[in-house]
Amino acid sequence: MTDASRQASDTALEIRRLRWQCRRGMLELDHLLDRFLDLGYRDLSPARRIDFVRLLAEQDQRLSDWFMSRAEPPDTELRDLVRHIVAVVRERCSGSPDLQG
Repeated sequence: MTDASRQASDTALEIRRLRWQCRRGMLELDHLLDRFLDLGYRDLSPARRIDFVRLLAEQDQRLSDWFMSRAEPPDTELRDLVRHIVAVVRERCSGSPDLQG
């Protein structure tokens, strides 16, 4: 197995594990986070992947407020990541629900 294929396999396993953490109590969050795993997670740097895991540790209502622009994360890294997730899902999903206004 080459390094590239090993890395791809590790990333696929990581995404499968994260998919369970992306299952939330709110359907909108489930959809948004699941789509981001499919569309943009692989492009994240290792530091941003750590931030994504930190993001998933937040409460559903707080995440909903952040993703719907009712509030902003106090942490710069999470604020940037929330904006990135919305941009990726919005850009790559035609017909997606209106996110962030």
